Amino acid sequence: MTNITLFSQIISKLDRSKFSKIVAKHQTDKHNKGFNSWNHLVSMLFCQFAKSQSVRDISNGLRSATGNLNHLGINKAPSKSSVSYQNKNRSHELFKEYYFELLQSLGQHPRFKQVKFRIKSKIFLLDSTTISLCLSLFDWAKYKRAKGAVKMHTLLDYDGNLPAYINITNGKTADNKGAYEIPLLKGSVIVADRFYNDFSLLNIWDSSGVFFVIRHKENLQFTTVKENELPEKRHEHIMKDELIELRNESSKVKYPKQLRRVAVWDQENQQVIELITNQLNWSPNTIGELYKSRWQVEIFFRDIKQLLHIKSFIGTSENAVMIQIWTALITILILKALKAQSEFGWYLSNLVAFIRLNLFVKIDLQKWLDKPFEEHIKPTPKNMQGVLF
Repeated sequence: MTNITLFSQIISKLDRSKFSKIVAKHQTDKHNKGFNSWNHLVSMLFCQFAKSQSVRDISNGLRSATGNLNHLGINKAPSKSSVSYQNKNRSHELFKEYYFELLQSLGQHPRFKQVKFRIKSKIFLLDSTTISLCLSLFDWAKYKRAKGAVKMHTLLDYDGNLPAYINITNGKTADNKGAYEIPLLKGSVIVADRFYNDFSLLNIWDSSGVFFVIRHKENLQFTTVKENELPEKRHEHIMKDELIELRNESSKVKYPKQLRRVAVWDQENQQVIELITNQLNWSPNTIGELYKSRWQVEIFFRDIKQLLHIKSFIGTSENAVMIQIWTALITILILKALKAQSEFGWYLSNLVAFIRLNLFVKIDLQKWLDKPFEEHIKPTPKNMQGVLF
């Protein structure tokens, strides 16, 4: 039996030295009034793991832990006012930068590597999700006349299904406009839906040596240059494979090169999916399967919204909302790392629920991850009275 709680053991997996360097860089402990950046991070991670609904829940939840909180690296549970004040004033850039630091360590587990595709290109899945907010409370989050929102533009790494880049904008920002700032890795492939069918954007990607697989819009105007032969007696769902040129003059100025167009029959949804790509060598089936893998980004959005705490917020300022989103991303990174390290076949939803129920239980984390349904606490030995006669 271990002497520290499950939550403490999870927190111990975080590299505190790297966090301290980021704190020094951003000077976020200046005027901290006893509630420093590490206390803040631990409190917001507790908010995510316990799904706390308010700053009162965070304060009371940490205060309810038996024994002291030294194993978490904090001296005492924070007050409600301390959490509220720092959520408003401590820069969310601290938590954003720390997420990407952790991604370089926790996000590199060998089990994250997927080998479905026989291509050397790094695969990224691009999409966005809208997080609705009440405009009367979050008046900075402009979206519609009576509704507020922020939009999370996400470039998801296919290996591990974790964000390699996130751009959080107001709800009005179009998907393609939010994608112009994403970092580009030469030789990689970006898979996206029709909302990213922006020829200026695609031309930037192509000029940077990035491949793309995009679902094109129904009104695409093009001229067929060459029709490729389809494979015989296999991959019968491939309906068309051709080289095209754009016919619309304004589109042709934005993207003057030839494109490859692949039409795939989607049996599940009984529809034709029409794709364009600048990759001319891969098989049409690979192109279709790459687009099919895009569904992983939808699963990621579902998981972070349903399992963690970003649909309602404990603070109303823009900075508080950003901190809650970035600590949710740190939490899902930790959860996926724990899942990868475990011998047990966890579903992410079950892992979250089980941790939530056992946050302050004192059991060995790795043993519990590997064999969650076995007895890990040794029974108390019974005192046997000696036989006198």
